[in-house]
Amino acid sequence: MIPALTSVGKTGPASALDGMANITGPASKAPDVTPEVSFASALAAATDNAVSTLRGAETLSLKALQGDVNTREVVDAVMNAEQTLQAAIAIRDKIVSSYLEISRMAI
Repeated sequence: MIPALTSVGKTGPASALDGMANITGPASKAPDVTPEVSFASALAAATDNAVSTLRGAETLSLKALQGDVNTREVVDAVMNAEQTLQAAIAIRDKIVSSYLEISRMAI
């Protein structure tokens, strides 16, 4: 059998509930849609990151030739650089194809 509920009190109106006082209606001002980072700066940052990854792999390769670095580290760095280069080429191809598609659009 279900025990009796003796400690349940009455609840007040919705405005008396905790946390409900901070809720307001729809925003009266339009949201700010200006991006924090422009496309050009994001693309430049990605390019700089790709170049630094490729240079790091090249540096490790040269250190491996001198005998200062383990072969596994070189292989990991070169594989990472290859993936970065493939991603950069794919992004470039998408940008070029988008540009060509936009240039074909009728105005």
